[in-house]
Amino acid sequence: MKSILGIMLSIISLKVVAQEDLDKMIKLDGPKNEKVTATFKSGNLINLKTTETIHRNEMDFRVDHRFGDIGGSAGGAKNFFGLDNSTDIRIGFDYGLTDNINIGIARAKGATEVRQLYEGNIKYRFVEQTIDNSVPVSIAFFGSTVVSAMEASEEKHSAASFERFSDRLSYVTQLIIARKFSSSFSLTVVPSYLHRNYTAYNDQNNMFAIGIGGRAKVSKRIAFVADYFLPFRQSSKKKYREELTGQRYYNALGVGLEMDTGGHIFHLNFTNATAIQESQFISETNSSWGKGQFRWGFSIARRFNFNKKDKG
Repeated sequence: MKSILGIMLSIISLKVVAQEDLDKMIKLDGPKNEKVTATFKSGNLINLKTTETIHRNEMDFRVDHRFGDIGGSAGGAKNFFGLDNSTDIRIGFDYGLTDNINIGIARAKGATEVRQLYEGNIKYRFVEQTIDNSVPVSIAFFGSTVVSAMEASEEKHSAASFERFSDRLSYVTQLIIARKFSSSFSLTVVPSYLHRNYTAYNDQNNMFAIGIGGRAKVSKRIAFVADYFLPFRQSSKKKYREELTGQRYYNALGVGLEMDTGGHIFHLNFTNATAIQESQFISETNSSWGKGQFRWGFSIARRFNFNKKDKG
């Protein structure tokens, strides 16, 4: 909480210069209620969604990958600092129904007891920041449904002990609030709600969390990105699960570099989250930065435009 309060205080101090920076972005002959563009370069930071959407009739193809622990008992030279292992892989497609409404499908390996994940999602950006600050933020809604296709576990206390099809489903809804303070700095806050129809014994089905992330431009093509998720767990259930499994819960923290190659957006990142899906890393991150249990990961996104007619 202290880190979040510190970030919020920084936002207040930045606001003094933010309007000056935004004023510099106004075209002299353009309308002052013009919408701010490219708050972020991608629809994702590391673990966190942004307000960015793709245009109508465009498709975004994205691959995310997480390797194993760099340090700790499972890392080190014997596993080539995590590169010999893979904790999660996700492949997804997003399509622009309109400039502000995207739908997507994805398949992820999964990094908890529940594996073989299929996702359907939607993102709707319904508020856009303006240069004259009459609308100070952009706001988007993100919702996803995830189903597990793995074989049900015979262990009755397992999170994968599915008795009905509905036990395989989990849902995430997020309200994404973002502001571009200048051409070099953007920040987003993401209140989130997670519901799992079925969990491991005495785990919680519903969970609220808040994410915060930012992008700071380093050069024309490179930016520093970071995000952090704070889940609000029920203390009694958290204590029970930690005593039962011998594992502690940690908050997901990611840092990395974003590179714009012109045709691709490439992220090189480090995070303690083993899972990529929101339905898993928000509630079940059991790795600690302090123990060396963070991993190298990357994501690469390629956008295809179907608006242009084929002249061939």
